[in-house]
Order: sequence, then structure tokens, then C-alpha cells
Amino acid sequence: MSRHELPQTPSAWHRRVWTLSWPVMLSNATVPLVGAVDTAVVGQLPDPAYIGAVAFGALVFNFFAWIFGFLRMGTTGFTAQAWGAGDLHEVSATACRAALLALLIALGIWWFQTPIRHFAFWCLGGSAEVETLASVYYDVRVWSVPAAMLNQVVLGLLFGIQRMRLALVLQLVLNGLNIGLDLLFVQGFGWGVPGVALATVVAEASAAALGLGLAWRSLRRLGCPWPHHGLLDRRRLKALFEVNANLTIRTLCVQAISFYMISAGAKIGDITLAANAILLHFNLIMSFGLDGFAHAAEALTGRAYGARNARALRAVVLSALSWAAVAALAFCLFYFVAGRLLINWMTVLPAVRLQAYTFLPWLVVAPLVAVWAYLLDGVYLGTTHTAEMRNGMLLALSGYLVCVWVTQPLLHNHGLWLSFILFLLGRTLPLAFWYRRIERAADGVSSTPSPS
Repeated sequence: MSRHELPQTPSAWHRRVWTLSWPVMLSNATVPLVGAVDTAVVGQLPDPAYIGAVAFGALVFNFFAWIFGFLRMGTTGFTAQAWGAGDLHEVSATACRAALLALLIALGIWWFQTPIRHFAFWCLGGSAEVETLASVYYDVRVWSVPAAMLNQVVLGLLFGIQRMRLALVLQLVLNGLNIGLDLLFVQGFGWGVPGVALATVVAEASAAALGLGLAWRSLRRLGCPWPHHGLLDRRRLKALFEVNANLTIRTLCVQAISFYMISAGAKIGDITLAANAILLHFNLIMSFGLDGFAHAAEALTGRAYGARNARALRAVVLSALSWAAVAALAFCLFYFVAGRLLINWMTVLPAVRLQAYTFLPWLVVAPLVAVWAYLLDGVYLGTTHTAEMRNGMLLALSGYLVCVWVTQPLLHNHGLWLSFILFLLGRTLPLAFWYRRIERAADGVSSTPSPS
């Protein structure tokens, strides 16, 4: 069987899902590892404000990456569906539309960089020392935004055409270079917080150059023509806008939770802020790792959906569910056994270590709750049923706000973490309830990717 054909048996589906998942799991795990190294290198400095400053500054750019994550997610879904429908012209046109949009977004961020910084740090509300250091970080790292946006598009394209190993190469170059420069600039040259930001700027620019080359070569090998026409097709632009709008609302809800976790921790104190930042890094490593199966599901369900094959779509979901459950159990066991060692690696400050130990059990149970939401996100993204994703996330956010309003005054930081776990559960339930809509739509889907 060619690697581009849809499998026909359950065992073949299991192999295909694993073949596509493991490179993405490995590459995804390196993404938050960069943040963990950022925290670790400044965690050796004699003040928790350095950890808080990098957490504040990085959170703003993580917000950009997530809020404009439709550049990756939408590109994967539309590309996979176009490939499944045999429309190679639309595969390349999708990538070009997304790249143009990425550059426009980057220019907008550059233009409004100062008010964005003031507003973000005002919302987070840290101490004066943390905000001063975070501003230094922000002013350097903002120059990485255009490259970072293009890298999202390239990853979306590579995922959509199932070139997961090329995506792995790109991510390893990006994150390996970032980590190496972190150590060189901070521990070697003593540049502190600005060195952490500069490492990211250089790494993002290098990866963007490599990624554009990989994307061009992959499209040529697939036989995709240059999109001389239809690039600004009104119907496809409308579908792109609707998908992106739904994903933006969905991602705003996720980022609102992250902002609140950091901000509420900062109001408790710099020690709690630093402890939560460390644990959230570990949570990101888990979520990016489990997202490997979600990305495989995106590519395969998108192609099955575009090919009008509901049976294949269901086989993808069942295979990905079984693999993801095993991976979630492995993460639980890993954090249970090695959690304290990881915390000790992240910081030398005894007070921060003790605070992080206290809330570590929440991290241990998180994978078993989160895995279902992450995987279902992949299914809905691949089939571009983003309206359901938006609605489910709004329901989950509403439940979170009620929970945190009740529990935080009573349980303080434990209330924050309990509400976070229940938020993950709240993301899963609506998507599981609505899943049958996707299978029913698969048999009647047109060759044009649907926005919902």
C-alpha cells in the first residue's frame, strides 16, 4: 500500500496513525521545552522576578501563537481536504492564502506593538520589577513575529499533506537552535532576559527560511501547480474567514484561562507566580506531546472527509483514541515519578520548589482529563467543523468562570487548578456529544472544504 492511500483494515489504520503521530509528538514536545529551558536558565539567577518576567513576556507571544494558530490549524484542514478531493491546485492556493494572511498579521502586530505591550502587562498585573524585565524581553522578541507566523503556515501545510517527518526536522532545527542559543547568550555571555528573547528571534528567522524551502520542495514533488488563478476566490475566502473567526474565538477562550492562571498567581505573590509558571510549562509539554495524535487525526480525517469516506473517518478516530489513551497514562506515570526532579531542575529557589511540590498532583491527573479534548479538537479541525469547536469552548469557559468564582476564595491556588481540570473536562463533553454530526456530513460533503 502506498503511504498516500487510505488504509483498509484496523491494523493498517493503527500503523498509519502511529507513523504520522510519533514525529509530531517528538517535534511538539520540543516546543514547550524551549519555554522550560528559558525558565531554567533564568531560574539560576538569584531572584524569582526573572522567572516571572520571562513567563510574562513569553505568555504574550504564546498568546500570539495561539490566537493566530488558525494559520496552522486552518491550513491543515483545508489542505488535507483539498488533497483528499484530488484538487492539487487548491493545495498550493491554500498555502499561499495563509502565507499572505500571516504577513499581514505580523505587520499589524509590529505597528501596534507598544499599545499591545502596555495592555498585556496591565492585564497581567505583576510587580514593578517583573514588568520592567518583561518589557525588555518583549521589545527584543517582537522582531520574531513575521517568521513565527510563516512557520505556522508551513507546519499546517506539511501536516495537511502528511509530511510529518519534514515537520519534525523543521521543529528540531527551530527549537534545538533556540535552546542552544539560550544557553550561549544567558549562561555564556551573561545577557540575561534580553539574551533569552534574542535566542528566539534568531531561531525563528532561521526556521522560517528552512521551512519555506521545505514547503516549496514538497509542493513540487506532490505535483501542485502554482496558483495562477483562484487565489482570491470569494467563496474560498469566505470559508477561510469563517473558519478563522471560529478558531479565533475558541483560542481566545483558551488563552483567557492561561492569562488568568498567571495573573491570579501573580496577585497571590511572586513565589506562587513562579511555581505556577513552572507547572504550566510541564502541562504544555504534555499537551504538545498528546497533540501528536490530534495532528495525525487532523490530516487523516481531513483527507477522509474530502474523499467522502465516513468509514475511514471513523477508523481514524478509533485508532487515534487508543494510541492517545496509552500516551496519556504514560504522562501521568512520568509526572508522578519524576515531577519533583523536574521542578528541582527548573529552579534553585527553595520557596518556589516547595510551592510547586504542593500543586504537582494537579499536573499528574491532567493528562487523563485533557487527552480526549485534544484528540477531538484534531477531528473537528481536520473536518473544519469549527463552529462546534467554538460553541463547545464557550460552554467550557462559562463553566470555568463559575467554578473559579466559587473555589478560588475558598481554596486559593488549589481552586485555580481545580477549575482548570474541570475546564478540560468541559471541553470534551460537547465535542463528544456532537461528533456524530461529522460522520453524517462526511458522506455528503462537497469537494470544497466546508467552514463548518
